[in-house]
Amino acid sequence: MVNPVWLRSLIALAETGSFTRAAAALDLTQAAVSQHIRQLEGQVGPVVIRRPRLLEWTPTGEALLDHARELEAADRRLAARLVGADALSGEVTIVTPGSVGLLLYPLLLDLQQASPGLVMRHRFAPDPEVIAAVLDNRSELGITTQRSEDARLAAEPFLHEPLELIVPAAEKVRGWVDLERIGFVDHPDGISMATRLLSRRFSGNPGVRKLPVRGFSNQIGLILEPVARGFGFTVLPRYAREAFRRPEAIRVLEGTPEVVDTLWLTYRSEWPLSARARHVVSRLSEMVAAGPSRA
Repeated sequence: MVNPVWLRSLIALAETGSFTRAAAALDLTQAAVSQHIRQLEGQVGPVVIRRPRLLEWTPTGEALLDHARELEAADRRLAARLVGADALSGEVTIVTPGSVGLLLYPLLLDLQQASPGLVMRHRFAPDPEVIAAVLDNRSELGITTQRSEDARLAAEPFLHEPLELIVPAAEKVRGWVDLERIGFVDHPDGISMATRLLSRRFSGNPGVRKLPVRGFSNQIGLILEPVARGFGFTVLPRYAREAFRRPEAIRVLEGTPEVVDTLWLTYRSEWPLSARARHVVSRLSEMVAAGPSRA
């Protein structure tokens, strides 16, 4: 194996074109740089021919230079990967539930557009899959609707998201009997979310499972489509409703008490987040707080 100190002198010599300037660049004496080159040549043969005002590289010298530059680049890549030092370059992986993902993904693209060195990898998944992805190191960041108790994971409050009762825009709802008349548009978390909200809004009701079901969708971006067409009402987190492209066709039925979920930023507790992940989390928090303008 070639001594890396000798190779650094070789690169400096090639970049500066003289032993004197190479020594100055490395903060060494000229004699030290000359000795490094002689030691290299003693190991591999002639690498450079010294001519007046000119250095001519031998084929062996050219091969060594290519090798030295590859090692130098590999060292930089390894250092960046180990510490995630560059906040504006590299891959950021994040897994989220559907509703908050509809909010965050466009913001992630805004960040990538502002810093093209970043590459955003986002995936939708329910809480158990989010936790598994972070634990298996398939994703550096996760958002969960429930705080994980696994000691290997750190969890900190990131966002708050209310549940909303959403009805067709033309519907009048004065009580439970109107919900029975309109009917329920279900989704994978529909019964759970509706039970949590409606049990507080309409005390003494016979239960969500007694409502007529008018439709079902497992696609977060499509659940409000049947509501917009007047087929029924549903209960969804706010960010899913805000992402719907036809807000004029639906209406949020305001009321109290509210049901507000905490969304948890989840990551491995045993090592620090990369600089780029910290940058993305910080900017996302700022953008969400700024509202639709993201100012």
